[in-house]
Amino acid sequence: MKVLIASDIHGSAYWAERLVRAVEVEQPDRIVLLGDLLYHGPRNDLPREYDPKRVIPLLNGLADSGNLVAVRGNCDAEVDQMVLSFPCMADYAELVDDGGRTLFLTHGHVFGAGFHNSVDNIPALAEGSAVVYGHTHVKVNEAVGARPGIWAFNPGSVSIPKDGSHSYGIYESGEALESAFRHVVLEEA
Repeated sequence: MKVLIASDIHGSAYWAERLVRAVEVEQPDRIVLLGDLLYHGPRNDLPREYDPKRVIPLLNGLADSGNLVAVRGNCDAEVDQMVLSFPCMADYAELVDDGGRTLFLTHGHVFGAGFHNSVDNIPALAEGSAVVYGHTHVKVNEAVGARPGIWAFNPGSVSIPKDGSHSYGIYESGEALESAFRHVVLEEA
C-alpha cells in the first residue's frame, strides 16, 4: 500500500496545484491530508497565491477517488466542512495498512510528538505503529525516543515550510519503519 501524506496547505492555490500533480505522478492507494487546508492562521504570512476558493475544487477533486482521509488542523473550521466534499473535522483517524500496521493520523496540535506536545499526548499504540502529524511545518522521520517501537513522521508543509523546502511524504507498507516513510520535495514551476 502506497500512501501520499500532505499537511499545511494553508489556502495556497499555487502549492495545492503542485500537490495535485504529485498525486498524479505518485499514483498512491490512499491520500492523507493532515489539516490546515484552506486558511493561513494569524501567525503565518500569506502563502504564495493564497486563494482558498481555488484550493477547494482541487482538494475535492482528490477526494473523488474515494481514497482520501483528512483530519482537522488548528486553522480549520466548521465552515470548511461546508465546502469540502470529504470529512475533515476529526482530531485524528487511524489507517491500518495491508500488513496490519497502524498509522495514527493527526494534525499535531492536540496529539503528536511535535514541539507543542509531549509523548504523553500520543495515544497508546502497538509496537510498530506510527504517529503521522503535521502542524510544525518541519519534516520529521524518526523513532519516538520515549515510546520504544513507535515511529514519528511529519511530512513538513506543502506551502509554508519552516525548514526550507515545500514537501509531502510517502509511506510504503511492507517496509521496516526506518525505511517505510520518505519525504518528497515539491519543486517550484
